[in-house]
Amino acid sequence: MSPVKEEAEREERIGLHNLRPAPGHRKPRKRVGRGEGSGLGKTAGRGQKGAGSRSGSKDRARFEGGQMPIHMRMRKLRGPHMKKSMPFEMFRTHTQPVNLADLDERFESGAEVTLEAMRAKGLATRRGIAVKVLAKGEITKPLTVHANAFSAAARERIEAAGGTAQLLDG
Repeated sequence: MSPVKEEAEREERIGLHNLRPAPGHRKPRKRVGRGEGSGLGKTAGRGQKGAGSRSGSKDRARFEGGQMPIHMRMRKLRGPHMKKSMPFEMFRTHTQPVNLADLDERFESGAEVTLEAMRAKGLATRRGIAVKVLAKGEITKPLTVHANAFSAAARERIEAAGGTAQLLDG
């Protein structure tokens, strides 16, 4: 390799030792109240009169002009855990959904669909959480489906396809 190429390569290599901001990137700090000639003298960019021109003015980003701030208007969640706090989440369900379209896609006609079989096919993978079969999609095969819960429409469609919907205990 020629010495010229080596020199150019050495200059181009970037490291912590030669990092610099782009030219013109750093600007000097704006110094207000330093005389009329600076353009920001006299009122120092605060305007003539009003609350904003006075000392102690509330010019922070979340100040709302004296109206009740949003963090004080919002509800307070009580209780030991945010997700379980009452009375705001009284109707939370603790089930994992499985759709009919997924069952139809993954199981053969006449198959026995248990929780273990669903888990093996990539459905209902969260252990210890009840499984509810929902009626999203169509089912064309007769399947025997075992689950903790069924929506009314899902049960209807399974039985219409010639299958059975069996509830599990627990």
